[in-house]
Amino acid sequence: KPLDVADYKGKVVVINVWGSWCGPCREEAKYFSKVSQAYEGKGLQFVGINTRDTSTTPAVAFEKEHGISYPSLYDPTGKLMLRFKKGTLNPQLIPSTLVIDKDGKVAARALEALDDTTLLKMVKPVLAEK
Repeated sequence: KPLDVADYKGKVVVINVWGSWCGPCREEAKYFSKVSQAYEGKGLQFVGINTRDTSTTPAVAFEKEHGISYPSLYDPTGKLMLRFKKGTLNPQLIPSTLVIDKDGKVAARALEALDDTTLLKMVKPVLAEK
């Protein structure tokens, strides 16, 4: 179903671009699942953007396998990534993660796989902002 990040205004949003075919994405998925569950109801919303999968079947299997419970958008051609401000995301660098602050501005960015410690180092200061 359609999703608008504006629906999460007032929350910190973690946007993770991933693909089921991507080894580093598989590696970081457990950390994203763990942090998203630990921070559920605490002002932090995760949203995935699944890219370059040829159908939703491997994407759904990936989410089940890794315990991903937050919404993911299916973006097989990368069009959603192109809607971000130029220089924000590189469609060639998967996985990529953005942390969007409560005002809708990009507060942090990683163009590599993350573990839970690194992810929390990006998220916690943004959550602490008034």
